[in-house]
Amino acid sequence: METSELLKRVRKIEIKTRGLSSNIFAGEYHSAFKGRGMTFSEVREYQYGDDVRNIDWNVTARHNRPYVKVFEEERELTVMLLIDVSGSRNFGSVSKLKKNQITEIAAVIAFSAIQNNDKIGVIFFSDKIEKFIPPKKGRTHILHIIRELIDFYPEEKQTNIAVALEYLTNSIKKRCTCFLLSDFIDDHSFEHALSIANRKHDVVALRVYDRREKELPPVGLMYLTDAETGESMWVDTSDKNLRENYRKYALIEEKKLTDVFKRSGVDVANIRSDEDYVRALITLFKKRG
Repeated sequence: METSELLKRVRKIEIKTRGLSSNIFAGEYHSAFKGRGMTFSEVREYQYGDDVRNIDWNVTARHNRPYVKVFEEERELTVMLLIDVSGSRNFGSVSKLKKNQITEIAAVIAFSAIQNNDKIGVIFFSDKIEKFIPPKKGRTHILHIIRELIDFYPEEKQTNIAVALEYLTNSIKKRCTCFLLSDFIDDHSFEHALSIANRKHDVVALRVYDRREKELPPVGLMYLTDAETGESMWVDTSDKNLRENYRKYALIEEKKLTDVFKRSGVDVANIRSDEDYVRALITLFKKRG
């Protein structure tokens, strides 16, 4: 993409998503964070009702009377975006590609973070780690992230969500809230990595899907190509049994994915690529609040 066209697209997304993060998500953003970190502040004498688990036994021994540790909520949070850049994100059967929906959602979260003085970083992944942008603050940093979201071209096409989650767990030492944006077209072997990541951090799944991944339209012969493997085939969508089997298979896969999130303790929002994502995000934030 030429520089001038890229800058126009960056500016367009900035205007739209910055307004959303300011006006719509202002009251909901911090509700998205569970278990915000606590830092040690001071010690003081024990008062009735204090949690005995916070007693500082060393200070208590020195003064011969009980003292407790006082903690305060961390004011600075770290937000990580795990962005699926595999081949399947380039699909879109209606008005918007999945990757464009993912870009806008990621930009809204990024601007919400910067307006709350939080750090934000990004991990782009396919079946490997494609790029890591360490967490920072500032508008220049956010615009760099948006440029990458728009114009990033991965080296690989396939998906391995477990690799991304393992990288997050190993590379980000401080507890963060991580938004995992993907269509989750994977073999679901990432459950173990997801559970571990969610114990160390707070992982939120944002699943972006296309309506045709759930059902096929009756339009006769269709030539379908797998964007990640390159395999192609002709499908007769006028066959009612074929369409019904396709729908049932999609439901089974969705149920498997839902169960993975439940067992891992991860909140999820399912967002269709051609629908407004605002309501889905606000509903998710309120649910977590």
